[in-house]
Amino acid sequence: MSTADEAGTGGREPEALSHEELLEVTGATLADLLGCDPLMSDLPRGVTPEEVGAQVALEQGQSMTVRVVRADGEELAVVVPQRGATVGDLKSAIRRHVTLTMARDRRPVTVSWRYVWRTYWLYHDVQKLKDDGALLAEFGIRNKSKVKFVKRLHEKGTP
Repeated sequence: MSTADEAGTGGREPEALSHEELLEVTGATLADLLGCDPLMSDLPRGVTPEEVGAQVALEQGQSMTVRVVRADGEELAVVVPQRGATVGDLKSAIRRHVTLTMARDRRPVTVSWRYVWRTYWLYHDVQKLKDDGALLAEFGIRNKSKVKFVKRLHEKGTP
């Protein structure tokens, strides 16, 4: 018995696929598998491994969803770790979320995050999230809390 017979191909060589065809088949199979799973069915097409990991952590209670309200009123659902998450982690998660969304929509716009953080504060209730090293829990931010972008006003003595 030959190796091909053992592999179940009936003695013929398996069909060779190009890289693009293999990516397409793999993507379709992954989409089918994720669509059938009740925990993963709400993930977008073309999901990244990081997003799958975040969704699993969310379902296991290891992460939380923070609702970020942009200045134009649009709301973003951002996933950050449940324990030990900092303001800097939240900002990184916002950056990742916006970048992935823009890539999926095929928008070639680049965002100057330095400009964004110089122009807007993140607020939770009436608290300004100034320190990137501060824990989100110190501000009372929990699962499904809302954080808003608020335009910075020039303070006396600052440029």
